Amino acid sequence: MQVSLATNQQQTAPPPVSSQPLDKVIKLGRENLLRHQQADGHWCFELEADCTIPAEYIMMMHFMDEIDAGLQLRLAKYLRRHQREDGSWPLYTGGAMDISCTIKSYFALKLAGDPVDAPHMQSARQAILEAGGAARANVFTRIALALFNQVPWRAVPFIPPEVMLMPRWFPFHISKVSYWSRTVMVPLFVLYAYKPKAINPNDVDIQELFTQPPDQERDYFPIRSRLNGFLLRLERFSLYCLEPLIPRFIRRKALQRAEQWFVERLNGEDGLGAIFPAMVNACMALDCLGYAKDHPLRVTCKRSIEKLLVEYPDGSAYCQPCVSPVWDTGWAAVALLKAGEDEATRKAVKQACDWLISKQETTFIGDWAVQAPTTPPGGWAFQYANPHYPDLDDTAMVAALLHVVDQHGEYTEQVNRACDWLVGLQSNRRANKGGFAAFDANNDKYYLNSIPFADHGALLDPATEDVSGRVLLPLGLLKRPQDKAVIQRCINYLKATQQADGSWWGRWGTNFIYGTWSALAGLAFAGENTQQAYIQKAVDYLLSRQRTDGSWGESNDSYDNPELNGRAEFSSGCHTAWALLALMAVGRVEDMAVRRGIAWLIEHQQNDGSWTDPWFNAPGFPRVFYLRYHGYNHYFPLWALSRYRQLAGD
Repeated sequence: MQVSLATNQQQTAPPPVSSQPLDKVIKLGRENLLRHQQADGHWCFELEADCTIPAEYIMMMHFMDEIDAGLQLRLAKYLRRHQREDGSWPLYTGGAMDISCTIKSYFALKLAGDPVDAPHMQSARQAILEAGGAARANVFTRIALALFNQVPWRAVPFIPPEVMLMPRWFPFHISKVSYWSRTVMVPLFVLYAYKPKAINPNDVDIQELFTQPPDQERDYFPIRSRLNGFLLRLERFSLYCLEPLIPRFIRRKALQRAEQWFVERLNGEDGLGAIFPAMVNACMALDCLGYAKDHPLRVTCKRSIEKLLVEYPDGSAYCQPCVSPVWDTGWAAVALLKAGEDEATRKAVKQACDWLISKQETTFIGDWAVQAPTTPPGGWAFQYANPHYPDLDDTAMVAALLHVVDQHGEYTEQVNRACDWLVGLQSNRRANKGGFAAFDANNDKYYLNSIPFADHGALLDPATEDVSGRVLLPLGLLKRPQDKAVIQRCINYLKATQQADGSWWGRWGTNFIYGTWSALAGLAFAGENTQQAYIQKAVDYLLSRQRTDGSWGESNDSYDNPELNGRAEFSSGCHTAWALLALMAVGRVEDMAVRRGIAWLIEHQQNDGSWTDPWFNAPGFPRVFYLRYHGYNHYFPLWALSRYRQLAGD
């Protein structure tokens, strides 16, 4: 990848940003955000993933023989539109071929009726075969193929429901993996036990995607490490020698435990875990367990999946992996805080804060309490409702917003509850000591990433730099005496995790630019002296990554290639905003780099007041699953411009 870079010394200084066009741009951006606000005060922009999700939607319809022909046509149109010229499908715009995504997209299109001799199907098939064939797919894809009887069940990991009966001290326990892994795996235990066969009414197969017959394949599990090799041998021994010895009453008890666990967490029309993969697994597991199609749980489960669909005017449609209303509402309100002093803007922010208050979880004890049993609830979830799984990132952001907005003590109780909950979930073990994770504390049993099921390497939820920086924001703003030691431990964690070039890794946004912004903003609000060498090193990093046109950009390729840290072939509105917000947080408002970045944002605003680019700007799981938050180019650039106007005016 050729990346355009230049230092500030190499640039001709642009004229100062005049207040008139800046005011005009901010006004247009503010009006754009206000147009997108919903009647009850919240925002919810599209959250787009790769073609795996719409492909799985088509596969689900054929598995259950509940095919909506019109929807299938629209999903298929979306899949065809996102196919690369070489016939494959990537995980993000501009990314390389992903064999698993390509296999599922091909299978879905064949299920939808696309002829195998159509040019786009031929090129997809060739790409898959050249990459080693369908046997090289990841674990989740092979499980889907086993359900459609395309590969033998020995091609999938050993995931028996008896896991639900293991004591907490056992090396593998459901509480030792991340929330997203839990909600996906437990209904999978049921599917593994029953091994149902998809109805597949048109009897579609994809045997042409294998380099040799699936029954003859002996290499479904490439060895990733010595520990992985040992665990694979142990698993195969358990599969062939121990599973046949499991008494039937034990399996019944395990299945009952699994059913009880995921039914308790079905979460109404917001769905199990409020994420698509868990919802689909739950729907299929309910079918295996004998729930009729018209049973209220199955009806509600199906409805939760349907609510993720997005229809486009061109006749295409796709399915989101989840929705992001709390996240979008919080950042949109932050962006509006200094974007205007008019009555409409003040009313919009107040309405957003009141909506957010209604979403705080203050009574329900979720799975997080396993590691923090004495901590009272007080967090926010990412979605409309997900009471078992509030997250620290949303909670910290909303708490900081409410504290800044609160002029009369109206939100004091809610903010303090949120901060108490955050403090209770600080990690205290190993390399994560002092940091904060997304959903749990101390979810860092790294050996579990070596089990055969975890080929995606994302089974756990350890502390991360970006979430830790975010948690510092409300704690630093409140400056509560009881949080002093907590703040210092978090600062020490960030110092220990800083990269050699001065950046911080980004777990939940792409990538080092996002992580560096999150860390610097948190450190600044926590009261760190911004002249310290380690902070100035981070500043130098951001300056070195500014592009020749004054912008910043970073591709998800940087998760695989460290040389692309903070670099891309493109400019991005949200990356430019993140870099600017980071520099302004540590007092570099008057830097030429900031003025050039502001000028780029002004120049590239769209007529509707937003900033548009097609790039995926966040990982769901680095190297495995990526996201495009459509709201990022609505609120982050506006916030950066408003912040600049505020600070430059001062």
